[in-house]
Amino acid sequence: MTNEPLVLGVNRTQDASACLMQGSTMLWAIQKERLTRQKHHWGKTGDISGIYRPRLPGLERQIDVLVECYSSDAEFGNLARYEQEVTGSLRLAAGCKRAHVSHHLAHAYSVFHPSPFADAAVMIIDGQGSAVSSLTEHWSGAAEVPGHWREVSSFYRADRKRVECIGKQVWDCDNGRLAGLGMFYFLLTQAIFPGEGNEGKVMGLAPHGDPAVAGLPPLEVSGAQVNIPSQWRETLRERGRFRYDGASDRRFPSIANLAAAGQRAFEEALLEVARWLHRHTGADNLCFAGGTALNCSANDRLLRETPFRRVFIPPAPGDAGTSLGCAIYGVTELAGVRCDYRWQHDYLGPELLPSDIDAALAGADDLLVERIDEVRELCHQLVDLLCDAKVVGLFQGRSEFGPRALGHRSILGDPRNEHMRDWINSEVKQREWFRPLAPVVLLDRAGEYFGIRRPSPFMQFAAPVREDAVPLVPAVSHVDFTARLQTVSDDDDPLLWALLNAFEARTGVPVLLNTSFNRKEEPIVETPAEALETFRRTPMHALAMPPYLIRKRIEPPAVS
Repeated sequence: MTNEPLVLGVNRTQDASACLMQGSTMLWAIQKERLTRQKHHWGKTGDISGIYRPRLPGLERQIDVLVECYSSDAEFGNLARYEQEVTGSLRLAAGCKRAHVSHHLAHAYSVFHPSPFADAAVMIIDGQGSAVSSLTEHWSGAAEVPGHWREVSSFYRADRKRVECIGKQVWDCDNGRLAGLGMFYFLLTQAIFPGEGNEGKVMGLAPHGDPAVAGLPPLEVSGAQVNIPSQWRETLRERGRFRYDGASDRRFPSIANLAAAGQRAFEEALLEVARWLHRHTGADNLCFAGGTALNCSANDRLLRETPFRRVFIPPAPGDAGTSLGCAIYGVTELAGVRCDYRWQHDYLGPELLPSDIDAALAGADDLLVERIDEVRELCHQLVDLLCDAKVVGLFQGRSEFGPRALGHRSILGDPRNEHMRDWINSEVKQREWFRPLAPVVLLDRAGEYFGIRRPSPFMQFAAPVREDAVPLVPAVSHVDFTARLQTVSDDDDPLLWALLNAFEARTGVPVLLNTSFNRKEEPIVETPAEALETFRRTPMHALAMPPYLIRKRIEPPAVS
């Protein structure tokens, strides 16, 4: 048994999550929504005792370090109940080291320590974080503002010995003076797509519009401070005017124009803030996290248009990733262990056992189940299906941590089929027609199809599709001829790499269409049983769940 401390990190806020580490070894990290099947599920009392402890391995063991992240007044109001839950459901070591970490600091630890950099500037931007009075880091500006004001962006200088806050933007909680880049994009999203977690829809919609038509000004940027002009505030209050109501909505051009204007304003302001950060740090490397770091179009411009030479964005930059930040904080600051964990892949879910698959398939008499032990033969049959305009689910190994499906909980299609994107959006995902679908491409061939010169294993950057490649992969080329791509090497994922090679050998194209294995408003599937249920409820043609290939007795028509 290792002597390294067992460290549990828990995010109690939006997109609640938990992470367990043994020293620098990652045991697992998972979002609450994957267990409850409720998308963007907030943290609540009873999560550890009722959801995490019964479902996740290792929580029956003695916990040496426990770090939690809270940010809202409601969460602080539940501290006594949280404490009761912890002491009643976990085995805390005698002398268990415990801490509460404020929101942006948890983000900072989640992105810097697992990055490949020895030192970096760190930028955290989201809707809002912790109140100034509950910050667990030193910030020189704290004494100058009331304690109830909340952080909306934070900036750090970091190396392997320290994470130093060099600035923040804070908001006075006056809804008439909403401020910050994250808040701006949230308001933009709410004007078009009310509800939680719809920012990606705005990003996908924006290229369909003309940003100049709306006649709206840039955001007001002064150093690291971003304010929302009155014209924008007034426009975004007119939610009924811009609310998207389906493909037939005659207002679609004006809605798309608003999305385009908002995306442009966001990107330009983000670039100004990043340049300010570079001037104040002189750093070559940038680590970026917070919900806004999921904006792939903006991320690409950070790479191309700022002085930073390298940019790292983790697979889970949003609130879910703060549980990993809490765990790493516990490892480095409380246990005093050097953190050697690096975010080299995103397959952090709990181990999948062969017995789990066999149990899910027991009694599945409505399906055709074939066992294929040879990877080469499995890939051969999958390529047959893909080339016949069939849509295939891929379920293997540990699940991804964060919102991107990267080949372990994916739906795959032929990118050469110009009808594939529309069919998957309407028939499988049951979502808006304008949503782009992503390419997954062999790393050593990526430059032939996309304007990218570096690996992109986490699907965090949009890149231009090369002009000569657009007709070759129309299903993954967005209306603005960009694509949010994932690159794959043998080291990243052997099965996905083998499948891409097999598809290229047959078609000459080392690219597949890849989208997440879920339906509209549902979390990505976590278990074999959930994968089978989604497979049954959609017109997908086949499901690869190694070592099994699963088909329907009555196969849906091919995509046409």
